[in-house]
Amino acid sequence: MTRVLLAGVSTRGFAESAVRAGYEVVAVDGFGDLDLRACATEVHVVRAGGGGRFSARAAAAAVRHVPCEAAVYEASFENHPSAVRALAANRMLWGNPPAVLARARDPRRLARVVGDAGLPGPHVRLTRPAPGTRSGWLVKPLRSGGGDGVAVWRRGAPVPRDSYLQERISGVTGSIVFAADGRRAVALGLSRILAGETAFGADGFRYCGSILGSAGDPQFPADERLLDRATLLAERVTRAFGLVGVNGVDFVARRGLPYAIEVNPRYTAAMELVERAYGISLFDVHVQACRRGLPAFDLAAARRRTPDAVGKAIVYARRPTALGDTRSWLLDSDVRDISPPGTRFAPREPICTIFARGRDAAACFAALAGRAARLYRDGERREARSA
Repeated sequence: MTRVLLAGVSTRGFAESAVRAGYEVVAVDGFGDLDLRACATEVHVVRAGGGGRFSARAAAAAVRHVPCEAAVYEASFENHPSAVRALAANRMLWGNPPAVLARARDPRRLARVVGDAGLPGPHVRLTRPAPGTRSGWLVKPLRSGGGDGVAVWRRGAPVPRDSYLQERISGVTGSIVFAADGRRAVALGLSRILAGETAFGADGFRYCGSILGSAGDPQFPADERLLDRATLLAERVTRAFGLVGVNGVDFVARRGLPYAIEVNPRYTAAMELVERAYGISLFDVHVQACRRGLPAFDLAAARRRTPDAVGKAIVYARRPTALGDTRSWLLDSDVRDISPPGTRFAPREPICTIFARGRDAAACFAALAGRAARLYRDGERREARSA
């Protein structure tokens, strides 16, 4: 059995996929949730300063001498090529190498690739636009992730260091996830991105979930055309950057066209919905694609065969919160990323991830929101009893 190291902010989803595919997993992440510990052989929890944010560099250093045959990284290693290099020392790297990350995460390079492919995309710039420019803009960190640090740019304000401006496009935010072998790409899933949804305690542009619909789901206007253009987008960025393994591109859908906003050159949060909906092993697909083997998978046909929408939502604390005994949550397949009993959460920290299905994306969202509301009510009752 191959012993593989998984490293990232939250590794539970890909760890479960790896174990189902027959791998032994050593994980290093920022949470060490109960369900991760239930599937991994060994779990290392790393937070900068002992209790702060996850640090890719600190995570790579913490497992420097842990014996593993291969290494796989997740968010937010794509923003730290040197940490990827350290993680892969004396191990096979299953994923995009540091040089590829540097290219794929450059918003100006992405804009050029999109333009050369004849696809639309938002304008990007590192300096303020000229006075009188009519477009609206977002200011985004160059090392972005999960919507953190993204804000509407106020006209005349300076562009912060290590940030850039991206033209704001009106439409529906989504993502295409795919397997790549450096030259070719196979689309695996098309999903809507949930961000800033108050039903889940999120705000601003903070990522809080995804919904993967069937063919023709009205969550995306001109759904069939969007899938065709998004697949072309995946193929072009694969060829331009030399991507391998599983990857994603976030976009804003408008009139059936994907306006590419970011490349995620690693496993993404939407990918476990692909496993749930279509029954394919994302970890096995990832490993084979890194070895230059792509799956024989027809996403258009899979979407036609799948009648329901499947979705996930990250539930964030709305106020200071303490969990009771969460061990029973492990028995519910629609609750994941389960923190240990007694964990305390500050506002905006993730409590858990929930899953739901519905006849379409709107019904799926309603089911997710209803589940989150019950979870918040249960927490409030527990706090009232303990007061």
